[in-house]
Amino acid sequence: MDDVSVAADSVPLVDDMAPLWPDESAESAMMSELGSRGETVRPAAATEAIEETDTAPLPPLDQLVKRIPPAVRATLDELFRATFVTVRRVPKNALKN
Repeated sequence: MDDVSVAADSVPLVDDMAPLWPDESAESAMMSELGSRGETVRPAAATEAIEETDTAPLPPLDQLVKRIPPAVRATLDELFRATFVTVRRVPKNALKN
């Protein structure tokens, strides 16, 4: 049999085991390494308040689902088991230009 070399700090994951995340020392080591390379680390952008420009009531879910062609709905169900559950507004800054 081949010997597999495993790092001393690695732990094999067991079924239903949560992924292992870096601890404080690993995080600070990464931050200092990034700082030594001249990179700055910024926290993720906080979600901004959504400005509602259109305050018209949203259409019912059933009405919107009926607008999707049956073949597309069947494909979505087959591939993704997609289920439409709610109607929401999406902020404009979340859309691609």
